[in-house]
Amino acid sequence: MYPVERSSARLSVRELSIDDVDAVYAIYGSREATEHLSFEPRSREQVGQIVARAMASATTAPRSEYALAIAERETGSLVGFGRIAMDPHQQRAATFGFALRPDAWGVGYGLETVRVLLGLGFEELGLHRIWGARSPLNEASAKTMTAAGMIEEGTIRGHILKAGRWRDSVVHAMLAEEWAAHSTA
Repeated sequence: MYPVERSSARLSVRELSIDDVDAVYAIYGSREATEHLSFEPRSREQVGQIVARAMASATTAPRSEYALAIAERETGSLVGFGRIAMDPHQQRAATFGFALRPDAWGVGYGLETVRVLLGLGFEELGLHRIWGARSPLNEASAKTMTAAGMIEEGTIRGHILKAGRWRDSVVHAMLAEEWAAHSTA
């Protein structure tokens, strides 16, 4: 599926462009924004490579990754980055993740982002299961995924190596039938 274009009340989800490198760098280059992610802050050059790879993979067939810009509908300003990646170990399943600029935290953009990504996965990609993993210390992400109807399934021990230390991850997931019940409620 290309190009992806979905929206919520305040946000639009679209394909990344080379013009988005600085905006993505404001997220992926930020120590605050990457504190609970699985990697250290990236350099601008690394972010440029990430955006270029996302753009190249967007037109492959079959498409296995959707790395997308999350932008304010009113201004078009990129406030986040969302990703759905097909899980090669499960049928009709994908992992997902998202990150927002720190100045966009606390206003409900996280919940809108998760709902738009879940809608894309279940309604347009026909997935059966979508799951994401978070840092055990990321309470905001836990609240966001729970509010979107995702179920906390458990902990993957020693899952992420960051800053020289192994960290656990907490898994949240949703099934297609749960999305159907939750999105019509």
